[in-house]
Amino acid sequence: MHPPLPAPDFDAATAYPEIGVLRAALAAGDWPAVRRLWDRLDWAGRSHLAVAVGAIARPAETAHLINVLRAALAADPGDPAAGPMLGSHLISAGWRVRGASRARYVSERQFREFHEHLRRAEAVLIEATARDPENVAAWQMRVTSARGLELGAEEAQRRYDRLARTDPHHLNAQTSLLQMLCPKWSRGPWDRVHTFARERMLAAPEGAHNAVLVVDGHLEHWLDLPGGEDGEYLMSQPVRDEIYAAAYRSVWHPAFRRTFGWVYVLNMFAGVFTMVGDHRAAAGLFAALGPLATESPWDYLGGNPGETFVTRRAAAIAGAGVPA
Repeated sequence: MHPPLPAPDFDAATAYPEIGVLRAALAAGDWPAVRRLWDRLDWAGRSHLAVAVGAIARPAETAHLINVLRAALAADPGDPAAGPMLGSHLISAGWRVRGASRARYVSERQFREFHEHLRRAEAVLIEATARDPENVAAWQMRVTSARGLELGAEEAQRRYDRLARTDPHHLNAQTSLLQMLCPKWSRGPWDRVHTFARERMLAAPEGAHNAVLVVDGHLEHWLDLPGGEDGEYLMSQPVRDEIYAAAYRSVWHPAFRRTFGWVYVLNMFAGVFTMVGDHRAAAGLFAALGPLATESPWDYLGGNPGETFVTRRAAAIAGAGVPA
C-alpha cells in the first residue's frame, strides 16, 4: 500500500524562499533587508515580491505593513520597491472587498470600496512610474488597476506597452492584460485574447513560461461558454493542438527553468490536461510539482481549490497507471 500523497501547499514561500525572507524582513520593519533582496532579483522576481505583499491580508499584519511601506516612501519618495509593494497591497485589499464574482453579483458598496482602494493605489503607482519610468513592477500593478477601474482595454494596453519596452516577456503583466482583453472585462472578441497569447508565446524564447498564456486564454474562453458547449470546446482539435504546442514550447521543453512563476505554469498545464483527459501528461506534471499548488486553475474547476487539486491529481495518477 502506497503512502498518502502530500496535501497541496499553496504557500508561495515554499517554492520561492525569497518570499519568506521578504515576509520576515517586513515583519521586523527591516527595510534595508527588503531592499537588498529586491535589488538582487530580476523583474520577474521583484514582481513576485510585490504580489506576495498583496497577499498579506491579516489585519494585525496589514497595519504594520502599511506603516513600514509608507515610512520607506517618506524616507525616499523614489524608492523603487516601496511604491509597487504599497500599490499591490492596496489593489489586493480592494479585490478582496470586491470578491471574484462577475460584476452583476457585486454590490454597490463593494464596488465603491473596491474603487476607493484602487484609486489610492493609482496615486502611489503613478508617482512611482513618474519617478522611474522603467519600474516594471509599478507598471504591472497599473495594468491591473486599469482593469479594476474599468479604464478600458486600450489604456491597459498602453500601460503594458510601456512596461514591455523595459521587459518584453514579463509574464505577470501579460497575464493581467490577457484578463483585461477577455469579454467579461473589455467586451472585446475572443480572437484578440488568443492572438495576444500566441504572439507573446512565440515572441518569448523557447522554454520560457509565457506559453502558459495560451492555456490561460482557452480556460477563460471555456469558462465563458454556456453548459453543453464548454466540454466540446477544449476537446476540439484546434484547441488541443494549441495546448500541446504550448506545452512543447514550455513545460516539456529542455530549456524550461524553475524560476519565479514555474509553479503556476505547471499547475495550469496539469489542470488543462486533466480536462482534456490526458492522464499521463497531467500525472507527469503533478509528479514534478509534488505538493506545490496555486489557486489557478483549481478555483475555476471546483468550489475548493485544495480539494480539486487532490481529486484531479488522484484521477490523473490512477488514469495513467502511475504508482502513487
